[in-house]
Amino acid sequence: LHTSPLNSNRKSLRGSLAGSRGSLAGSQSSLAGKVAIVTASTDGIGLAAAQALGQRGAHVVVSSRRQSNVDKAVALLQREKIQVTGTTCNVGNSEDRARLVNMTVEQCGGVDIFVSNAAVNPFFGNIMDSTEAVWDKILDVNVKSAFLMTQLVVPHLEKRGGGSVVFVSSVAGYQPMQALGPYSVSKTALLGLTRALAPELAQSHIRVNCVAPGIIKTTFSQALWQDEDVVDELKKQLSIKRFGKPEEIGGVIAFLCSKDASYITGETITVTGGMSCRL
Repeated sequence: LHTSPLNSNRKSLRGSLAGSRGSLAGSQSSLAGKVAIVTASTDGIGLAAAQALGQRGAHVVVSSRRQSNVDKAVALLQREKIQVTGTTCNVGNSEDRARLVNMTVEQCGGVDIFVSNAAVNPFFGNIMDSTEAVWDKILDVNVKSAFLMTQLVVPHLEKRGGGSVVFVSSVAGYQPMQALGPYSVSKTALLGLTRALAPELAQSHIRVNCVAPGIIKTTFSQALWQDEDVVDELKKQLSIKRFGKPEEIGGVIAFLCSKDASYITGETITVTGGMSCRL
């Protein structure tokens, strides 16, 4: 039978489109069967990370300090057809940390992904006016609990043959922000924690990476984007002249937890809209 070039081209186009659909379907189920713990995940970047992981097939375990916030997040994710379990957890409390991990293993069968997003900032002002209590609170939650949660999770990742850990740092970790000195220092520490853990955990097939968001429009950062003078000054530093959206960080986190990032460890991806913070 004679096939015209036009028919051949049509067949080729149909094949390409089918391949694209197959590829898209693959990306949407790229984390199927995986279990992901995301701390501070009922709002903002944490919730966006849970959504992005869940949309790719992972069973996500969300948490925050208030039960009402957990209930809202679980209901939202369930409406989006995402497999989700929720519980309260104050990551600064050792009993809460252990309960979160144990509950995940008991109810979901194991852990494959850990996203450390929990952070506090009880201080805004000149760094020389910060108190010992401020430093204790910020370092306990933003740095120490991130490590201690990782320490609890790693044995379970090892039982699954490996996995992924992602810390949520900040552009302030590279370029400290005025009036956010102690918070900025805690975020710098996460860059170091990423580099320290990556080589040790690589032998267990666990990748450790970090995301450093720029100015993302969340409740947590509203002190920065509600003041018009501050907004105008910050936008001068951006190539993309707007603040980021939580989902633009969630997608990067999901990428780092996927097979597409299988050769990436010990790295920090800055997601800043072009804000200059490093070479």
